[in-house]
Amino acid sequence: MHVRLSSSLGLPVVEKNDDHVIGIISGILINPDSGKIEGFYVKAPGLMANGDLFFSALDTVKWGTRVSIQDREVLSPANDRIRLKEILEDPRTVLGQKVFYENGKKLGICRDVQFDTDKMIMTWIFPKKIFRWGMAIPAKEIKEIKKDKVIVRDPKITKKAEEESIDPVEALEKIADPKIVRPG
Repeated sequence: MHVRLSSSLGLPVVEKNDDHVIGIISGILINPDSGKIEGFYVKAPGLMANGDLFFSALDTVKWGTRVSIQDREVLSPANDRIRLKEILEDPRTVLGQKVFYENGKKLGICRDVQFDTDKMIMTWIFPKKIFRWGMAIPAKEIKEIKKDKVIVRDPKITKKAEEESIDPVEALEKIADPKIVRPG
């Protein structure tokens, strides 16, 4: 299933054999080199007062109107996971970054991502300009993620599209009414 992070925030997290809500999804950790979803942050009232807990994407059992995980014991602070140390310290992120084409045109700021809940990989990014959403961009079009921006490949203009491009004056002449007399 493909879901957007914005629609996943606030989903209840439960143990696979229990309907008791442990917490709610509050964030995501994406590997900037591979686009792999490393895991999710959870607000878990009463379990830890100083911040969100974390569970690995590998601990996800089922994703739907609730997120089922193996066991509440898999929840821990992200900093406690040695394997994630490098990613947590990496200043490159996807969310909140400016998004640019290779040619330098700014597309907006990445405010949302879509990911595949089966493969746990990012599939789309969604840049936003002030109040408007921009064009969704497939994650496979990301060329590089830097600490201050995400660079995506320039849009491809096909040879057929170039050949079919019409001069605006010619286009107007083709649709103009011959009964109308033009000045000149």
